[in-house]
Amino acid sequence: MGHSVVEAAEQLLDRELKVLDKGFVRLVDYMGSDDRIVQSARVSYGAGTKSFREDKGLINYLMRNRHTSPFEQVILTFHTKMPIFVARQWVRHRTARLNEISGRYSIMEDEFYVPDHEHVAAQSDDNKQGRSSEPLDPQAAEVFRVALAEEQARSYKAYVDRVDAGVARELARVNLPLSLYTQWYWQIDLHNLFHFLSLRIDAHAQYEIRAYATTMLDCARAVAPIATDAFEQHMVGSVSFSRQEYEALQLILTGQTAEEAADGLGIKGRARDRLLSKLSGKPSH
Repeated sequence: MGHSVVEAAEQLLDRELKVLDKGFVRLVDYMGSDDRIVQSARVSYGAGTKSFREDKGLINYLMRNRHTSPFEQVILTFHTKMPIFVARQWVRHRTARLNEISGRYSIMEDEFYVPDHEHVAAQSDDNKQGRSSEPLDPQAAEVFRVALAEEQARSYKAYVDRVDAGVARELARVNLPLSLYTQWYWQIDLHNLFHFLSLRIDAHAQYEIRAYATTMLDCARAVAPIATDAFEQHMVGSVSFSRQEYEALQLILTGQTAEEAADGLGIKGRARDRLLSKLSGKPSH
């Protein structure tokens, strides 16, 4: 089987897809497609690709049953530009290869992230690691945004002054804030990209990294549309249950309410909240 060429992916190559105020995602290269996944899965049988319907059924079977290695045959390379605090969350996913711009070799650009008014919010009351879904009033949000920009400007001026005074770049940069934009090339196989996306498009993920993940999901869909549809069907749009939660489901099917099933199995506290949340379709923290 030759090199995979997917028209939708070809149309995306090297296009800057805007994210946040100054960031972007670029798909710079890809290797493989849905066809490669199918070919890899069928290699032990020596069979070629079959009809679209059969290929779709096979890819969904692989995704549903967590047969992940065929998805690793597809590789995507991204050039992304994001605030450093997003990059520090992002880099926790250690199943990719990356090369980031270096502040030791280069002068960092005067580019900082300032959130839009609608994304400036107070600390959430029920989510210890995130912000409220309700933004601050416009005046308070603007005060925050102006102060942020002023602090960024002072920080960058101090950085430039130190470089101009002859201080080494690797030292002059140390007080630059997390809102500074950085860039890297990030290469990852489709299986591990789906794992990254399943965590980072989740409602609990920070808005800023969610914005990048959503854009990268569109790139994955262009490269491997059947696999991405299977991912959304079986991973993003599904819910997993623990053994105890499964026992509760069995009781519910006999006619008990969710609360009665939880009480009968001694499911309490956060475990009870998680069960009821899964059954209601509402995310829990």
